[in-house]
Amino acid sequence: MKIPFGALTITKESRKLINKILDSGKLSSGKYVRELEILFAALVGTKEAVAVSSGTDADALALAVLYDFGAKRGDEVIVPALSFVATGNAVLQAGFKPVFVDIKKETLNIDPDKIENAVTKRTRAIMPVHLMGKPAEMDKINKIAKKYKFFVIEDAAEAHGAEYKGRNIGALGDMGAFSFYIAHIISTVEGGIVTTNRKDFAEVLRSLRCHGRACKCNICVVNTASAYCRKRFKTNKDIRFIFERIGFSAKMNELEAAMGIGSLRLYEKIISKRRANLKEMIRRLEDYSRYFFTIKEEKDEKIGPHAFPMIIREGAPFTRNELTAYLDRNGVDTRDLFSSMPTQCPGFAFLGHKKGDFPDAEYIGNNGIHIGVHQELNKNQIAYIFKKLKEFLTQHR
Repeated sequence: MKIPFGALTITKESRKLINKILDSGKLSSGKYVRELEILFAALVGTKEAVAVSSGTDADALALAVLYDFGAKRGDEVIVPALSFVATGNAVLQAGFKPVFVDIKKETLNIDPDKIENAVTKRTRAIMPVHLMGKPAEMDKINKIAKKYKFFVIEDAAEAHGAEYKGRNIGALGDMGAFSFYIAHIISTVEGGIVTTNRKDFAEVLRSLRCHGRACKCNICVVNTASAYCRKRFKTNKDIRFIFERIGFSAKMNELEAAMGIGSLRLYEKIISKRRANLKEMIRRLEDYSRYFFTIKEEKDEKIGPHAFPMIIREGAPFTRNELTAYLDRNGVDTRDLFSSMPTQCPGFAFLGHKKGDFPDAEYIGNNGIHIGVHQELNKNQIAYIFKKLKEFLTQHR
């Protein structure tokens, strides 16, 4: 049996839209990108959503917005030590310095009790990551941000459908950054989106994704109707070639938007199946709690069912490599559960951290894996995964 990590659902509606777009010849960012933004904002419950070319760009552009609101290059952003490397990369790409804080092993998320120790005069924002769709402790994080007047940008790349105390992830900070990568619940193959309740943030985001262009209104996004902005800015110049800020090239195109629109139409069906798969796998792993632990869904939250994490307990009679090699030989696709960015990713060595600085993040980096919970996964396949897990453990008692 072969069990892949992810699955992409390509809907009939997406195929129809893609053909329509190809026939029109209008493939760059336009009305379908705007439609996706409206649909996604309604899903999350925010007033605005701005689509971009990747989840990493969603992080980076959300951070770059802060320059319009007092931040300076070289200022600091607090992030968890454990995340997919895109989180740390985005901070640097936006011109800020990442300041890392260790996590709680049982949640995989930033430890809010350690955040204040990382605060300096140059701190401008906190970027909590809802890793594996597990909501971070947003009440504590927002309380700290309010105390010090920081911005909060949620890295919700993996947290489609996650909820915290009755509110949707992506609507709990100043902005939320989502990924639409191929393995995620809503996918545009590549792509991302930023949610916010602030119109001024959304306008800056639209400018940033197009090189910092002055023309950033929805009318111009859809129709490239620069005449509207000429009147708005009281100039005869072509607004499309006036650039107000340092920007990015990060637009989503119409073909990607068509994929996302189709994905959104099946959102409830997809997320329901993935939630059921995740809960079943969490329940089954309890039989092997001597060897593993995983995230748990608390009563006041819903985990966004991105994937199923398994962390090997200290003292287990096998290594992660032995486990993943066995599963791979038996057709079960796995992924390592990321790394401590500052101490296990060589690209961040210039920041001067050393092994042992972030012990919980490093433990997950050495001992964690994750398995897909995608919508094509069925009960027989889940049973097969745990059958093979049992066989492996029997051999390593």
